[in-house]
Amino acid sequence: MSDDNKNLGADEVNERSNAAEAAASAAKEEVCFDYREVENMMAVIEEKNRLLEEHADRVKRLQADFDNFRRRTRQEKEELSGLVVQNLIKELLPLLDNFERAIAADNTQDLTALRSGVEMIYRQFATVLEKNGLESIPAVGLPFDPQFHEAIMRVEDESKPEGIIVEELQKGYQVRGKVVRPSMVKVVG
Repeated sequence: MSDDNKNLGADEVNERSNAAEAAASAAKEEVCFDYREVENMMAVIEEKNRLLEEHADRVKRLQADFDNFRRRTRQEKEELSGLVVQNLIKELLPLLDNFERAIAADNTQDLTALRSGVEMIYRQFATVLEKNGLESIPAVGLPFDPQFHEAIMRVEDESKPEGIIVEELQKGYQVRGKVVRPSMVKVVG
């Protein structure tokens, strides 16, 4: 290192030392406030503290209200779900009664009477489900749609265009537009 660089470093150290001494002497000087200014500042601080406490209390009350709202909503949802299940079961009870009657019926009855009784119970059951929003998903003769159909098999058929459903192996259902079970189908392809 050259002498010029050493002198430059020493000058810089002296400047910093002088600046530190000036800051220390300024800190030793007393700052005087008029008592009215102090009282005004104290009043402002007290007002800010009061507002802070009010806001903190308000936040706590809002949090408690929200917790209560969440609890009430959960309880109402559970009650509504239970009510829906109760109503569905209530609608299905006549079907159970009819099945019990069919089982208890005299075995000497003919097969056609038993079949017509079972068909009547089936129609009654289908009506209850439809009343609760169940719809079957149409399939045969329509283009395959993966949102509604599940392709189980592919078959070759030159008489039909590719992607058309030729057979439904298991019916699909939806409730109020939401697929509960997709149709299992055979597709040309």
